[in-house]
Amino acid sequence: MDALKKGFSMAKEGVVTAAEKTKAGVEEAASKTKEGVMYVGTKTKEGVVTSVNTVAHKTTEQANLMSETAVAGANQTSEKVVEGLESVVASTGLVKQGDLTKQEGDVEKPTDAGQ
Repeated sequence: MDALKKGFSMAKEGVVTAAEKTKAGVEEAASKTKEGVMYVGTKTKEGVVTSVNTVAHKTTEQANLMSETAVAGANQTSEKVVEGLESVVASTGLVKQGDLTKQEGDVEKPTDAGQ
């Protein structure tokens, strides 16, 4: 009976030792796995930040280009409208053709018609 007790005791010690080593191995593996996951997460985050910054920069460039194009288009349209209105006004005789050629920034001097 003592031999069996001694044998079971030895087996128990072996199992406990194996469990402790297994636990240490699992803890080490978990630690390394965590390090790896954190590394991948950090690199992924850096990549996402870089991508977002690139997309934001490209979007800003495109928005600026579009606004410049819109302003240029609006300027061209307004010039054509003014030219058309000048033509209509001149053809109806409401204004002399020479009066329509004033440059931008010219100021009309008030007349002394009331005096």
